[in-house]
Amino acid sequence: MEKIRILLAEDDPDLGNILAQYLEMQGFIVALARDGEEAWEQFQKVIPTLCILDVMMPKMDGFELAEKIIRHNRDIPFLFLTAKSLKEDRIRGLKIGADDYITKPFEVDELVLRINNILKRTGIQDVDEFKIGRIDFNFQELELKTPEGIYKLTMKEGMLLKYMLQHENKLVKREEILTEVWGENDYFLGRSMDVFVSRLRKYLISEESVSIETVRGTGYIFRLRHA
Repeated sequence: MEKIRILLAEDDPDLGNILAQYLEMQGFIVALARDGEEAWEQFQKVIPTLCILDVMMPKMDGFELAEKIIRHNRDIPFLFLTAKSLKEDRIRGLKIGADDYITKPFEVDELVLRINNILKRTGIQDVDEFKIGRIDFNFQELELKTPEGIYKLTMKEGMLLKYMLQHENKLVKREEILTEVWGENDYFLGRSMDVFVSRLRKYLISEESVSIETVRGTGYIFRLRHA
């Protein structure tokens, strides 16, 4: 399936860079713009699948930009980022036709979930579903269905499991997992990752065709035998 192209319009350079890098790690193609006019130019060049628009931007604010985008193509979904929690802004954004609205500060994982929910709702992206022996894993719902019951995963658990499934039967290095799932290679995050791996092992313990092997000092191998 063709990769999702995201137009990200955010005038805060630090936040814009962080969001763009994280979204790219999730497999999206990101075009980053620093103001409304640049975002409109980028929109016409990249033809995005989805737009993320900061409300308060120089030259053209997010509301004006959204109205311009809708006049050009009303089928492209978009969500607003704002530092305000004013009811009037939320109402204005929804009246324009926003698919969602998120108030700063927010967790980047929450933004990714909201993006995926929009893509799922609009039929742009198929649900990420994986078969692990007798276990069904739905990444969009962060749900693991096992013979013993259903587990609701955290976003990090889901991202870790998805990454391992995408690299099944291959050695994945610790630093690669940390960079892709946590966003940085850090010793303390590495200790946290080990805890998450232990949790995944418990969730998958009933399935004999799968195991997560530790390669000491290097990384992990997600072993999966297909019938």
